[in-house]
Parts: sequence; structure tokens; C-alpha cells
Amino acid sequence: MTKQLTKWTFTALLLTLFCTLFPSLTHAANQEEFRIGMEAAYAPFNWTQQTDENGAVQIQGSKEYAGGYDVEIAKIIAKKLNKKLVIIKTEWDGLAPALTSGKIDAIIAGMSPTPERQKTIDFTDVYYKSHLVILTKKGGDYAEATSLADFKHAKITAQLNTFHYSVIDQIPEVAKETPMDNFSAMRVALESGVIDGYVTEKPEALTAEKANSHFKMVEFAKNKGFKTSPDDTAIAIGVKKGSPLRQEINQILGTISDDTQDQIMTTTIDRQPEENKKEIWVLKILKENGGMFLRGAGMTLLLSLVGTVVGTMIGMGIGVFRTLPTPTTAFKKALNKLLNGFFTVYIEIFRSTPMIVQAMVIYYGSAQAFGIDINRTVAALVIVSINTGAYMTEIVRGGIFAVEKGQFEAAEALGMTHRQTMTSVIIPQVVRNILPATGNEFVINIKDTSVLNVIAVSELFFQAKTVAGSNFRFFDTFFVVCVIYFVMTFTVTQLLRRLEKKMDGPDNYIPYGNQMQVQKPEASAKKEG
Repeated sequence: MTKQLTKWTFTALLLTLFCTLFPSLTHAANQEEFRIGMEAAYAPFNWTQQTDENGAVQIQGSKEYAGGYDVEIAKIIAKKLNKKLVIIKTEWDGLAPALTSGKIDAIIAGMSPTPERQKTIDFTDVYYKSHLVILTKKGGDYAEATSLADFKHAKITAQLNTFHYSVIDQIPEVAKETPMDNFSAMRVALESGVIDGYVTEKPEALTAEKANSHFKMVEFAKNKGFKTSPDDTAIAIGVKKGSPLRQEINQILGTISDDTQDQIMTTTIDRQPEENKKEIWVLKILKENGGMFLRGAGMTLLLSLVGTVVGTMIGMGIGVFRTLPTPTTAFKKALNKLLNGFFTVYIEIFRSTPMIVQAMVIYYGSAQAFGIDINRTVAALVIVSINTGAYMTEIVRGGIFAVEKGQFEAAEALGMTHRQTMTSVIIPQVVRNILPATGNEFVINIKDTSVLNVIAVSELFFQAKTVAGSNFRFFDTFFVVCVIYFVMTFTVTQLLRRLEKKMDGPDNYIPYGNQMQVQKPEASAKKEG
């Protein structure tokens, strides 16, 4: 009876834990808000800054502000709609899922209404037209190019999932490089010499050229540049399929003349910061963005710590559950088999898929498929926890197997119940056995939480990309972040080593064959003296 009670207690606790990890955090969207998704890292269309200077709008869930051409257009639309403008910072690849899942009301992020995108979302009328250029290094082999033919054999790339990448094929004998996720990555690659240039739009190139003296925009004469369709060079606002917002926004855009659009764009480009050569950039970055880095590091540590602790609890719960005696009744046998099957599927799925994919499915998929609107921080905690739990289950299983079978038999011979055996004899040894592996999972989580930037969680790497995208100092910014990551992981490693030594006990005790702890002679003599 006691064994069966123990089994059902563990089962109840485990199921309660899973239910806690998947809260039904549903809430209706505020009808008085106009929620806009953008990267806030594609200047001059959108960028991130530290203050509300020049009418910047605070980013939801952050102490930073968004500015740029897109923000100015969004402010006009929100005012005409008589709604409060809310900026939701989202990675480029996450914009469409955020819109279709209802996380945002519209995408205003310098997006072109390509036929592929129109299959998924609707677009409004055009709110800006541009043309394509190539950004290259000043003084480089291609700085004086005047036509596409001049970029023969050049290593050229563009942003992933944009039409910019497809037009690279128009360059004769070009060395087409792998597309990159964002403009920050391309600027890093360009400045470091990994690529010779990237395809972009003129406003973005002007901003990059102004912010970093190492860059140069190459603009082509008529009939010597890229051949594009009007839809390719047009920029429109993305809305959900069948959304009534489309017609409302079109009416508002109709009141903004081409001259007004050009004036807004010119003003936003002028507001971009210029490169400051008089100050050491690492110190400048720390001084201006230290708060962002601290908040990002705090979020990274929170996700890693909670994820490791909860994941270890999941692993311990499943591991202990699988040590319980086989039930005798048919119903309980079937339930036992069902739970074991569920745990096996859970472990295999979360160990066999990347965390970044799990993040997209859980955060955006749950909203799109089931209408469950999960807070992104809670979603991140769930993702890291269940991902870690899948690995910790196998680690705990190894820790249990590491305990000699004779200890189970000895405990049973002494009349101890299964619960007493596990809590008093086995689990304490398992905890010590798995401590190094648990610490390793903690360190891995600190680094792996960087993938959660895909669902716009403001962890350290997300903040680093934001800073680099606004100051164009990629090496300096990521060097600072590299040091912060090292400090966090090194500190955690040292603390865990101290904990291991403390759990091992004093050094002046050694085990003998009869399992008795005997003091070393020198320690005993010292004590008598």
C-alpha cells in the first residue's frame, strides 16, 4: 500500500509541475492599442535608442525607445486611428509569425510586399519607395564600382528571406554568399572582410555610411544596376489576412504626400549618430549602454537559473518515477505504460530538436493554433525548463545507475520503504553524482538562451545586437558582451566547484574497505597536540 501511495504521489507532483509550466495565460488584446512589430535595428527605418529624444516611442517591456522612419509613420497612423502606439521589438524572422498569431496588429518594418509574403499576410498601399544599392568597404577593391559588372567575383550577400538576396544573381560571376539573419551580422561581416559587400536599400546604406567611415555606398546609373519590379522596391505595411485595418490604414496613407515621406526620411537620416573617433569605443559603449547589458545579463541568468532548477526537478521526478515498482492491477499497469510512453516521447522530441525551433513553436504556434497568448518571458522560462528537463532526465538516470545495486538491496533488507530508500539513501548520492553534469547544463543554458532572441526576449545577446545595430561598432560591442558571458560562466563554474568540494566533505577523511571513515594519522596527531 505504501509503495502504491508513493508512486501516485510522485505522479501527482510531476503532473502538477507540467501543468504549472504551461499556464493558460490568455488575455484579450487591448482594442485601444495599435501594436506594431519591427526589428528596431534597421536604421533609418527603425532603430533603438536610450531616450525618447526626437519623439522616439518606448519599446514594450523594455527601458529602450524606438525611433526612425517607420516609427514616425506609425505615430501618424496611431493618431488618426485614435489609438495608443505600442512598439513590440521582434526579430525579422519572427515578424510574420507574430502577426498571424495575433501578437501584433501590423508590421511596419521596411517590408516589401513580395508575392511570397502576400500568400501569408495582406499589405497596405506603399508608404515609401526606394532602390537597391550595394554597401562595400571604403578604399576596397569595389569602392569605385559603377555597374554590377564591376562586382565580378565579389563576395556578396543580403538579408535572409528578402528579395535583396535573389537579385544577387544579376551580378555576373558573383560569389554569392550565404544570406544572413540581420543587417548587424552583415555589417560585422563586411567590416571584418568576410564579405565584399551586401545588397540593401539606399536609406539603410546612407545611414551605415554616415555612422561608420569604413563603409561606402555604391549607387548605380540607370540600366547599370539591379532590375527590379515596382513591388520589390516598394515598402508597405503588413496586416493580418482579411483585417479591416488594411482599408483604414490605406485611407491614412493617402493623406501623406510623397514630399512629406521624403522629408520624414531625410529628417530621420540626419538624426542618426555619427562615429566619434575621440573616445575609446569600448568605454563609450559601456557608458551609454551599460544598463542594457546589465538588464540583458540579468534576464540571461534568470532564464538559465530557473531553467536549470526546474529542469533538474523534471529530470529527478521522471527518474524517480521510473524506479517505482511495477503496479499489480491492470488499470495501473496501463497508466504506468502510458506515462512512460509520454515521458519517452517528451525526452526524444526535446533532445532531438533545436531550442530555437521549440521557441518558435511554443511561443507563436500556441497562439496561432490554440489562441493561447503566453507572455514571452514565461514562454522563455518554459522553453528552457522543458528543454533542460529532457537532458536532465537522462543525467539523473545515469546518476541512479551509478549507485550500487547492493544499496537498494540493503535498504530493503532493513525494512525501508521505497520512498525512504530513495529520499534517505539514493537521492542524496544521485545529487552528488549529477552535480558536475548539472553545472554543465547551467553553463550551457547561459549561452543557449541567446537563441531566444527569435521571440524577442531581451536577454544579453538580443541587447548586444540592438546596441551594435545602432552604433555600428560591432567588434567593440560584441567584445564587451563576450567578456560579460565569460564572467558569468566562469563565476558559475567556480561556485559549483566550491559546492562540489563542500559536498565531498573534509579532506582529512578517507574511505576504507570496511566503509568506515578513519582520520589520517597526521590529522589525529595535530588534534592531540
